[in-house]
Amino acid sequence: MMRPAMKLPLGVVLAVAGYWLPPLLGGSTLVYNTLVVTAIFAVMAYGQDIVLSDLGEVSLVHTAFFAAGAYATGILAADHGWNAWATLAAAGAAALVLALVLGLITLRTREFAFSLVTYAANVVCYTICYNWHVLGGSDGFVGIPPLDLSLPGLRLTALSNKDLWPYAYGLLLLVLYFVNRFRRSKLGHAALMVHMNPPLATMSGLDPHRVRLLVFLVSAPLTALGGWLYAYQRAYVGPDLFETYFLVLMLTAVVLVGRRLLVGPLIGTAILMLQKSYLSFGAYFDKIVLGAVLVAVLCLFPGGLAGLVQGRRRRPEAG
Repeated sequence: MMRPAMKLPLGVVLAVAGYWLPPLLGGSTLVYNTLVVTAIFAVMAYGQDIVLSDLGEVSLVHTAFFAAGAYATGILAADHGWNAWATLAAAGAAALVLALVLGLITLRTREFAFSLVTYAANVVCYTICYNWHVLGGSDGFVGIPPLDLSLPGLRLTALSNKDLWPYAYGLLLLVLYFVNRFRRSKLGHAALMVHMNPPLATMSGLDPHRVRLLVFLVSAPLTALGGWLYAYQRAYVGPDLFETYFLVLMLTAVVLVGRRLLVGPLIGTAILMLQKSYLSFGAYFDKIVLGAVLVAVLCLFPGGLAGLVQGRRRRPEAG
């Protein structure tokens, strides 16, 4: 087992090495596009990961948080000229407000009922965005300017996916660090206790409803950060952000490798994006593949790929 003193230097080395991954893979436009989208969707998935892995709940409304971050960015950047720092704050705030409203309503339910209620909330959000002209209606918002995080004396802009890669990768590293710290925090431990043994959590002085609400509020801005960067990456936001594809992508990325593994959602997202970029069967068939992967994981190896590998290692020992 690795010593704690060695983990930080190794993590720094891996983080620095990851930045140079695109040139090592050839540096083509497709490589940069795949890696940027992988980073964005991994950030999106980590919000879902906290709720699913730490609370044990399947939230079907995180697509709305992703869309909230993107919509806040698109509207404020395209129509009001807000810079990327301001839209970043607005994206997180929009998701936080939405999560607070929905959390107070939905978190009194559990498991199956919770999933149904959150899915209904997602449908309501989609219907509003699709029909309300203030939010662009069915056409959405176009003309979102390129990402510009420039500071006095320092120009930080991204006009292409190659330019966007440092910011996408930096955002991903920040989210990984945050999730790691969350799971070591009092709230993270409380969430796990509420998940594993609610009666014991209550006897220990914890309020399960309050813990679940706080975790839900933490998860929403994380997913919204993915929406924030995605809006700049494709320069458009619209009702298609509520498509089932994004929801299934989040869920599959979380469970594919294994729950409560820090890099699990990242590896899961990378596998799915590599298939889409290099082994694509067409848009519709890719969605079928994505759904089939989720069903296969849940039915055949619910512990994910990590659980499958561990199971094979234990068999020879048992024999």
